[in-house]
This record gives sequence, structure tokens and C-alpha cells, in this order.
Amino acid sequence: MDSSAIVRTVVRDRIEVAVDGPDPAVLRLGLLLPLSGALGLTGPSGLLAAALAATELNAAGGVAGRPVQLVLVDAGRLPPEVVRDASGLVGLVDAFVGFHTSDVHRALETALGGRVPYIFTPPHEGGARRPGVVLLGDSPGRQFAPAVRWLVARRRLRRWAFVGSDYIWPRAVHRAAEGIVRSLGGEVVTTRLTPFPGPGIDAEEIVDALARVRVDAVLLSLVGRDLALFNRVFTASPSAGRVVRLSGSLEENGLLAAGGDDTGELYAAMRSFAGQGDERRMALAERHRALFGGRAPVLDAYAEGCYDGVHLAAALAWTRALTADGAQAGTAALLGSTAPLGSAARGAWVGAPLGPPRLTGFLARADGLDLTVIAPL
Repeated sequence: MDSSAIVRTVVRDRIEVAVDGPDPAVLRLGLLLPLSGALGLTGPSGLLAAALAATELNAAGGVAGRPVQLVLVDAGRLPPEVVRDASGLVGLVDAFVGFHTSDVHRALETALGGRVPYIFTPPHEGGARRPGVVLLGDSPGRQFAPAVRWLVARRRLRRWAFVGSDYIWPRAVHRAAEGIVRSLGGEVVTTRLTPFPGPGIDAEEIVDALARVRVDAVLLSLVGRDLALFNRVFTASPSAGRVVRLSGSLEENGLLAAGGDDTGELYAAMRSFAGQGDERRMALAERHRALFGGRAPVLDAYAEGCYDGVHLAAALAWTRALTADGAQAGTAALLGSTAPLGSAARGAWVGAPLGPPRLTGFLARADGLDLTVIAPL
């Protein structure tokens, strides 16, 4: 069976679900993924990862006998469009899971918060959340502080530039990173936010401007195709072998889109990387390969977060905490438990062969078309 046929066994069409109405015998999860827009290159990987999680749960008998279905919504569009389609599923799905840009996330939080659980899986901008909204990724401080400290200690980086897309997450990253850089004796000599969403960045102009101010490092909070274009242009510039670049959104699919990088100066701080080699990541890769084959999209950090988000939703349902009132406390109990396997908290993961998600990250360096882990964060 090819990957598209496997996906069809667990994914329901949104319009069909609306016509059929609620089905209490099924655990339905609205799956919010960027199938278009700036992060569109990561969407297919996330879809297969979510389908893998749903397939595993169904193979284990579902959640209290309820098979798991995914209802796909393209979250790569403008926020009002995504909100419209997701809102139409309230009352038809038990929860939402997914990753997308934070402008879409905040609009969805306003529309869904307090009404239905919503598990947002990628790095996020920090701050308080409405009832029912669960964050699986890292805040800017948690994501970047260890990485910047590691790089400054080894490279003595003092002059920094910040380059990002002009929306919520990059602005929050810049605020947090400025304090981190200054605490380590460095300075931010220039900051740039590019229009988002937009037709694309003028990467040549940005790279030329950075060369004129002679920075030691560039912190990147560009995303998706804009990040790939910037890195492609920067790699061909005279600064490529001298200036460190650190990204909080670079994963394997984005590196492939940039054509790889052999400068030795491009770093990424993320929750996971395809080649990191620890037992959990290798087991996940093997399960992914066994189901979809070796030609499927790379299982990147965004996809692993989506996989974990589906399993978290199932674990919350198992503990009867998959509600707008109970999801946040239920998640804290499920992910904070160190009790033995026989406990209720651990038993909730019975349908998840790899258990709970990891809560730590890594720093990796680009090596051609691969990202090689060099330090835990």
C-alpha cells in the first residue's frame, strides 16, 4: 500500500464530516497543517507523521475502543480562512492538533480557546494561553538561550544581527534573544523584519546589508521558503565562511530546499533532528520507514511534534482530560509524571509505542544536506 492509500485510511474529508455530523464512537482530531504558504514544504511530512500516530493507535484498538480519525485543514492560508474552516468543525471533532505560523495560531486560539482542546506542537512565542490550548514546543528563551550560550562560549561572538519575518513569533524571538546576547557581553547591531506573508524576501539586499555592518552572527527567525532563500543566497556570499547563522526553524526539509550548506557555519536549535541517533528517534524513523517506505518526505522536527501531538490527544482522551477545561492540567500530569509504568499517567500512553514526547532539544550544524547534532540543549 502506498503512502497516499495509508493516509486515506485515517484521514476524513472535512466536508464529508460536516455532512455526516458527530460520531461519538470515533475519536476525531482536527489536523491543522500548512499545506500551502510559507511553511508548505513541511506540511507533507507532518501529515504522514500524524497518519503514523493514528495508525499506531488504531492498531492498538483505538482509544477505549474508539478508532482515531484525522480531519485535515490547510493551516498555511491567511488566519481568517483557517479560522473559518476550523470553527466549522467545532462539535464535530474532539480536539485540534497541529503546527503552523503563530499568526494563525493566535487567531485560532481566539476562535477555539475555551471551546475545544487545541494542541499546538511547534516552537511558540511564549505567554499565557486560553483554556484548552496546549503548547508542546519551546518558548524563545528556552529554545535559544542554551544555543546562544554554547556558540558564544566557543566562537566569542559579539556583534549580532537579527533577521526574521514580521509576525508574532519572530518578534518574540528578537525580544528574548536581545536580552540573551546582552547578558553574554554581546550587542545587536542591526535588526530586520521582512513583510509576512508576502511575495518573498529580497535576500540579496538583506545579505549585502549584513555585510556592510560586519556582524559575527545572524540569528534567523525567517520561516519556510523565506529561510531557504536567505540561506541559499548567504551561502554564495563572501560572508558565508565567516559569519555564524543560528535558526530556530531550520529542519531537514528546509535545508534541502536551500540546496544544503557546506560552510560549517549554519546551526539550528530544534527539538529533534533526523540523524541524531538516539534510541527514540531511530525507533520513530524505523516505524515511519516501515509504513511509508524510504522515499517519503523527511521526518523533521515539525513532523515529530505532530506525531507526539496526536498521541498526546489520545492519552488525554484515555484519562478523560481531552476537554477545554481539563487539557492543560491533564497535559501537565501526563508529561510531568515520573511514576512507574503501571501508574495511570503512564498507562495512558498504551497506544503510543514510543511513550511520551521528549521535552528537551538539540543544537545541530548543517553538513551538506544533513543536520548533525553537536550538543543537547
